Amino acid sequence: MTKPQNLARKLIREHLVSGNMTPGEEIAIRVDQTLSQDATGTLAYLQLEATGVDRVQTDLSVSYIDHNMLQADFRNADDHAYLQDVAAKYGVHFSRPGNGICHQVHLERFAVPGASLVGTDSHTPTCGGVGSLAIGSGGLDVAVAMAGGPYHMRMPHILGVELTGSLTPGVSAKDIILQLLRQLTVKGGVGRILEYHGSGVKTLTVTQRATITNMGAELGATTSLFPSDEMTLDYLSRQGRAEAYRPLGPDEDAVYDEAITIDLATLVPLIACPDSPDAVVPVTEVAGTPVDQVAVGSCTNSSFADLSEVAALLRGRTVHPNVTTVMSPGSRQVLQMIVQSGAMADIVAAGVRLLESACGPCAGIGQVPGHGAVSVRSFNRNFPGRSGGMNNSVYLASPAVCAATAIAGVIADPRDYLTDDAFIVQVPDRYVADDSGIIPPSADPDSVQIRRGPNIKPVPTREPLGADLDGAVLIKLGDNISTDHILPAGTTTLALRSNVPAIAEYVFSYVDDGFVDRAKALGGGVIVAGENYGQGSSREHAALAPAYLGVRIVLAKSFARIHQDNLVNYGILPLIFADGADYDVVETGSHLVLTGARSLVENGTVSMTLGYGDPVRPIETTVTLSERQRKILLAGGLLRFVGEETEKGQTV
Repeated sequence: MTKPQNLARKLIREHLVSGNMTPGEEIAIRVDQTLSQDATGTLAYLQLEATGVDRVQTDLSVSYIDHNMLQADFRNADDHAYLQDVAAKYGVHFSRPGNGICHQVHLERFAVPGASLVGTDSHTPTCGGVGSLAIGSGGLDVAVAMAGGPYHMRMPHILGVELTGSLTPGVSAKDIILQLLRQLTVKGGVGRILEYHGSGVKTLTVTQRATITNMGAELGATTSLFPSDEMTLDYLSRQGRAEAYRPLGPDEDAVYDEAITIDLATLVPLIACPDSPDAVVPVTEVAGTPVDQVAVGSCTNSSFADLSEVAALLRGRTVHPNVTTVMSPGSRQVLQMIVQSGAMADIVAAGVRLLESACGPCAGIGQVPGHGAVSVRSFNRNFPGRSGGMNNSVYLASPAVCAATAIAGVIADPRDYLTDDAFIVQVPDRYVADDSGIIPPSADPDSVQIRRGPNIKPVPTREPLGADLDGAVLIKLGDNISTDHILPAGTTTLALRSNVPAIAEYVFSYVDDGFVDRAKALGGGVIVAGENYGQGSSREHAALAPAYLGVRIVLAKSFARIHQDNLVNYGILPLIFADGADYDVVETGSHLVLTGARSLVENGTVSMTLGYGDPVRPIETTVTLSERQRKILLAGGLLRFVGEETEKGQTV
C-alpha cells in the first residue's frame, strides 16, 4: 500500500523526467515556465542563443526588467533593448521597466498551481505561495530549460512545517519566516523543501504565503510550498485568472522527512539584526534604537495588502524628521490600486518618498544608507554590502514594524500604534488587470533584429578539465560568505552584467581589494572558505567571474545549493573538507595540488586528496557530483557540455 504523499513529492513525481526520488540523488524535472530578470537575464539569453534553438520550448517564459533601471549611461539602456529584442525573437514575454518586480508580477499574472517554474533569481520560490513548484537557479540552467532541457537538482528532503492557530494584530507573515530563520538559521533549509500545512494555513492569504515562500531562500531551501486551496482560488479569481486554479494539497496523514510546528498565536513582531537574516530577535529587544532610514518594498513585502497596512498605520501621522522613508510598490498593479484606494494619499501625506516599481534599494540600486546609518527595511537580505555600501547597519522587519519605526524615529513595536482599522485591508473584488506593460513575443521572429550594445560581450568559456589541478590559495574566507561578498550588486557592477571581463574586476572588492590583481598575477588559483559558501543571490557572475580569473577549485566546509551548481556549470571544482580541522592549516598563499584531477572526476571518485605545502601534507576532501555534473566539469562547463551533446544528437 502506498503511504500518504506530501504535496512536494506529488509535484516532483508529476514532472519527473529521470532519476529516483531518493533524497540526495540527482533527478531531472520537466520545466513548464521560466522567468528571468535583467541582472541575470542578459547572460541567460546570450547562453540561449548559443544553444542554437529558434524558439523557447517552455509553456511560458517571461523576461523582466526590475533590477538596475538607473540609466546613468548607455549600458543599461542597451541591455534592456537587447532583452526586449531577444524576447520578441525567441518567444518570450517581455515585462517592461516600471511594470514591476518579477516575483510580484509573476505571482499576479502568470503563476499556476502545480506548474514547475525555474527562474534566474533565488527568490523564484515566491510563486510557491499559489502551489507552484518554483525554484531559483543560475541563468545557464534556465537557458537550457528554455531550450527544452529538463532542470537537474538533487532530490530534497521534505520538511513539513505545520502551522496552527492564527496571527494576532501587529504580527505578520514576515514574522513567521523570521521565526523559522531564528530556529533553523541560514543553513537550515539546504537540501530541503519546506512544505506548509496545518489548520493555520487557511488563515493566510496568498500574498502572506508568498512573503513566507520568498524568504525561504534565506534558509537556503530548494523551494517552499503552500497548498492550492480556497485562498488560492480567491486570489486567482480577484486577478481574473480563476481558470488557472487547481486544488492541490498533501494526502491526509501525509508523511514528511522532517517536521516542525509553529503556533501562529504565540508569535510576536520580530526583527533580523545586522548582518544576517537569521540574527532574529523580538522587536522589543532592540526597541528604541535610533534609525536614519526606513525602506518598504522588495519582492518580499510590496503587495497591495502590505502597502495598505503601512498606509493605515501612517494615516494622520508624519514620518519622524530624523528618518528618510522610501517605498517601492511591487508592480504597476499595486501602484494603481493604492492610488485608487486612497492609500497613496496617506503615504504621501505622511512624508514617504515614492520610488519606482522595482527592486531598487534591495539590490543596492539607490538609497544607500549614510555612513554609520541604521536602516530598517522590509526586504529579505541584510548581508554586508547588500545595501550598496559597507558602513551601515541594516535590519529586516515587517512593513508594520517599518511603519511604526518611521513614525517613532527609533525601532518600534507596531502594536503600540494599533487602531481599530490599522490592520484591516479592504481587498477589492477584482485587482487591476492592466497587462499593457507586458509585451508578447513577435509573431514574425525572422523580422526581429536584435540590438547589441558595445557593452554586451560573448559569454567566456574555458578549456576542458586538465589532467592535474594546482594553484595558490588566493583568499581564505569564513562562514556564510554570500554572493554579495563574492561579487557585489549595486549600480556600478550591475551595469557590467553583460561584460564578464569588466565585471570580473570587482570580485571580492568588498572583502579584499587585492584579490583580482593577485589572481591575475598567479594565473588563477584556489578559493578556500568555511560553511555555506555562496549563500544568497543566484547571481551566476559570482561563479563565472572567478572562473574568468582562473579559479579552478573552491575548497569549503559546505556550499549553498545554487552557487555550488553555478560553480560546476562554469568548470570550477567544488571540494569539501573531509576534516574541518584542515581548514585551519590552509592559509592565503598556500600551494595546493590535485594530482590526477581529470581521472578522479572521470572515475566518479568521491574522496580526493590535495597535496599541500612543502613538505607535502595531504588534505582529504570530498566532492558531491552526479554523473552529469562530472561530464560538465570534464567538458569545461555546461555550455561546452550542451554543445558536445547536441553534436552527438543527445538531449540534455
